[in-house]
Amino acid sequence: MSTVEFRSVTFSYPGAGADSPSALIGIDLKVLEGEVLLVVGDSGSGKSSLLRCVNGLAPHSTGGTFGGEVIVGGRSTRNHLPRDLADIVGFVHQDPEAQFVVDRVEHDVAFALENLGLDEASMRRRVEEVLDALGIAHLRDRSPATLSGGERQRCAIAGALALAPSVLVLDEPTSQLDPQGADDVLAALSRLNADLGTTVLLAEHRLERAAPIADRAIVMSRGEIIDGPDTTAAVIGRYPGAPSVTRLGRALGWPELPLTVRDARATATRLGVDLKAPLDQRPARGETLLSAKDLRVDIARRRVLHGVSMEIAAGDVIALLGRNGSGKTTLLRALSNLVSATSGEIVGSASIAYVPQDPGTLLFAPTVRDELAETLRLLGKPRDEGAIDCWIESLGLREVEHRHPRGLSGGERQRVAIAAVAIGGAQILLLDEPTRGMDAASRAALELAVRSHAERGGAVVLATHDVELAARCATRVTVLGDGEIVAEGDARQVLSGSLFAPQVLRVLPPFLTVEEVEMVIAE
Repeated sequence: MSTVEFRSVTFSYPGAGADSPSALIGIDLKVLEGEVLLVVGDSGSGKSSLLRCVNGLAPHSTGGTFGGEVIVGGRSTRNHLPRDLADIVGFVHQDPEAQFVVDRVEHDVAFALENLGLDEASMRRRVEEVLDALGIAHLRDRSPATLSGGERQRCAIAGALALAPSVLVLDEPTSQLDPQGADDVLAALSRLNADLGTTVLLAEHRLERAAPIADRAIVMSRGEIIDGPDTTAAVIGRYPGAPSVTRLGRALGWPELPLTVRDARATATRLGVDLKAPLDQRPARGETLLSAKDLRVDIARRRVLHGVSMEIAAGDVIALLGRNGSGKTTLLRALSNLVSATSGEIVGSASIAYVPQDPGTLLFAPTVRDELAETLRLLGKPRDEGAIDCWIESLGLREVEHRHPRGLSGGERQRVAIAAVAIGGAQILLLDEPTRGMDAASRAALELAVRSHAERGGAVVLATHDVELAARCATRVTVLGDGEIVAEGDARQVLSGSLFAPQVLRVLPPFLTVEEVEMVIAE
């Protein structure tokens, strides 16, 4: 029995002209009752649009042109508004900021329950259950505005889980979460699915944790389903953006491709994989561009950074790791003088550019190309079409260069924001969660751009939860915990001692990446 059924669904957003691709084209899909369906695909492929159709956000809230029909729990979204489906469909947006309506976390989680008319005792029980399940009980009295991006994301998920819906729809639910937070969220989804039979539709780019919990998967491209529905192992085994352990299996020619570290380790042991250690070719550090000494930062009378010292040198790509709320964003903002340090000092005259977690705060021009030109204008520089082309090409933005930035997917907006900041020519780029919402191809383009900037004598500091990104491009890793540096040094050394090390390192140490394995095989 299907819980959600798409029947020849087509959809275009308002203002889409003849030269603009439709968001969805001829979607026929049945999501079975009690299954977990994983939706994957490149940025802009139609994943978010597909999910928005499940509770009628598209077209009732977005506007646009809609064809076909979506049936959810026997109700058609054509004649049922999102509020009419709120009792059976829980929805978590790609941008958690869009879901908060009350200025206290506990009250916000309870808000939808009040609208459904639940009695006070039932509301209290459900709120407590989801706060505990997601490990956010300590945030109950905080305002969402004071939380980190990852904390806001977990609170938004709590609000959807509290409704105990029969269908739960999540758009990039782990994009801003640290590894432990991602594990907690996906474990909660697995429990809901196993214990209550909740049907889950889940769009994700971070497949290392999402793929193992899914029953089936589909791949989308340009508004169409191009692979699946099929078993997750079959679809992800064919997908270019598969988890590192799956790509490791491809590189080594394994007959069965793993989805988890456990399966990969078992296969490696059974087949007796024996490779010589990789050569570490990371460049030597150059001259110091900036140094922070004993930084302390207080925000709203709360100490966020406790005596942090770090040095940024030419050629550095520094991955700044740490759980949500550990102080990563505050450190980047302090380095760029967007927040004032309570004590300590920052020494150095290198130019700095900062890209925040939410790219929408930087994007105002009518087209992507104009956005990059606007940066040059604000810096008093002439419009340089060659430089604009260089950054558009390097970050894979050619197909969207004449579109409005706010009409792009989350991953596309992230790349536009990075290009719009980087084109200014700053020596040090500070990027806060730069891979949020990015597909595999976009991450590869970002990694190349980051390495190129460092090779030209600049430096990049990436605040990220993506240890796979850190393994591929970081020369150094700094780990924050409760506003203090708890580990710092060479990337291989620091990552090797982490419980959340990259997948390949946990299967075939001391290899960090599939690319290192492929280089050794090719020798």
